Amino acid sequence: METFGKRAPTGRRGSATVTGVGRHALALAAAALLLQVGLASSLLVAGAVGAGGTTSTGTTPVTGTVTTVPANAVLAVTGRGFGHGLGLSQWGAEGYAEHGLAYDRILAHYYPGTTLGKTATSRVRVLLASGRKAVLAATAPWTVTDASGATADLDPARAVTLKAPLVLSGHEDLHAPFTFSSRAPLLLGGKAYRGRLVVSGDGRTVQVVGVLGLEAYLKGVVPAEMPSRWNPEALKAQAVAARSYALANLATGRPYDLYGDTRSQAYGGVAVESPATSAAVDATRAQVLLYGGKVADTLFFSTSGGRTASSLEAMGIDVPYLVPVADPYDDASPYHEWGPVLLDAKAVQKAFKLSAPLAGVAVATGASGRVRSLTLTSGLDTQVTVTGNQARTVLGLRSTWFTPSFVQLRPAAATMTYGGAVSLTGTAPGAAAASLEAKPYGASDWAPSAALAPAAGGAFSAIVRPQVTTRYRLAWDDARIGLVKVSVAPRVAAAATPAGVSGTIRPAVAGAPVQLQQQTGAAWTTVATTLADAAGAWQFAGPLGAGSYRVRAVPGGGLAPGVSSTVTES
Repeated sequence: METFGKRAPTGRRGSATVTGVGRHALALAAAALLLQVGLASSLLVAGAVGAGGTTSTGTTPVTGTVTTVPANAVLAVTGRGFGHGLGLSQWGAEGYAEHGLAYDRILAHYYPGTTLGKTATSRVRVLLASGRKAVLAATAPWTVTDASGATADLDPARAVTLKAPLVLSGHEDLHAPFTFSSRAPLLLGGKAYRGRLVVSGDGRTVQVVGVLGLEAYLKGVVPAEMPSRWNPEALKAQAVAARSYALANLATGRPYDLYGDTRSQAYGGVAVESPATSAAVDATRAQVLLYGGKVADTLFFSTSGGRTASSLEAMGIDVPYLVPVADPYDDASPYHEWGPVLLDAKAVQKAFKLSAPLAGVAVATGASGRVRSLTLTSGLDTQVTVTGNQARTVLGLRSTWFTPSFVQLRPAAATMTYGGAVSLTGTAPGAAAASLEAKPYGASDWAPSAALAPAAGGAFSAIVRPQVTTRYRLAWDDARIGLVKVSVAPRVAAAATPAGVSGTIRPAVAGAPVQLQQQTGAAWTTVATTLADAAGAWQFAGPLGAGSYRVRAVPGGGLAPGVSSTVTES
């Protein structure tokens, strides 16, 4: 479940409990909606500074922090919310609770049309581990019961290690599956769990299933899904949502009902239990949300950004209680608004298999403001269109409520002559306050260079007149994008007379090396050298022989080498 917890958004099963909606159909839709983020980390702009946040989705939040990236073109994404947007917004529930709403009213708001009821289910089976081996231990006397019902006492001072095929050392007459019991929580891999632990195997792997009361299970779920320090009414709402969600998504045909991880919902065992969340579970004991006489599939997530989403819009399936509702009190969430997330345009091109470099982006949004489809256009006018959920997965975004912008600062000519100008162009859509910043050779920091006035489509151009070699970047909101270097060469004037060759370099650089060069085939060979004086003047005495000549100045100090026009002597 995509929730408050400090971890990456994950995929999950889903099931419908609404009359007329197939359980399998909604399960497939939910799985497609909540795919694991797989390519996000490869899309981040290399060298980005100021990355933060609490998930491992690979995004680079920049809010409140200036982030500088060297790529000349990026996909800059701003957005709202964290999670799939369906059902209960956890930060919103906390906000409503702080504004005085009781948990039943909170639930009625996020799941309109549902009613509170009671469940008769009292026990669940939770898959805790599946691997090559399992290590179990106890802190009090414990017993093991085999498939036939035979029981043996175990030493609480000794751990039990089980590998495939399953044989219990010291009790080889017992046959799997084994059920371990104790009056105190048992340990699996050093982690304490309530209830019994059932260990089975298929000859290759060992599977451990915890069998415990539904309420005991929830006491290890609610604090793993919502901070225990939150308002008690928010915790109660979470307890009912988690209980309903678990019962609406029980596995069939398997030796377990639920996963012990985010494939169902986070279950932390005894270690995460807290008095506050346990009290919320006790206060709502056996309570579930019902719709049409069945337990509702009560999806929940971290942050809506101000409004929840529609299952019809998000998954193509109309679930009457998963509809957009206002969520005015989730603004305390750090994910209420986020971005810009900066994604290297080259990596985006590769991820979406565009045939040419990215040149533009457009979105179509639904009624909730979330992206239904994202269209990326290449420089060859080829296009790729994906759904908002696919875009969220590939780009590693927090939600489908996002606005992308293609931001670019195009490289200028490699070298310009002192006293001239060069045009820097690019794209910064929606950036009314975009500007250029400059860092001349020798400067210790960046400084404003030129304000920009992007056209309707975001295109801009700016004339710059650097005096020395200067680097430029685009300032766009809290981001600094692109790194364009404009080299400046001195202006070299040379004239030949019977007495020799003389001239000037501008800007004047006292002591700048000046070379007289003669052309030999395609190459230029230095035939004499001198130094410029304080006024930038220089002279080579003596008549020139027949041939083509030029003067090359190498002043350094942030100036590239410059050459004069060719002088020809017959």
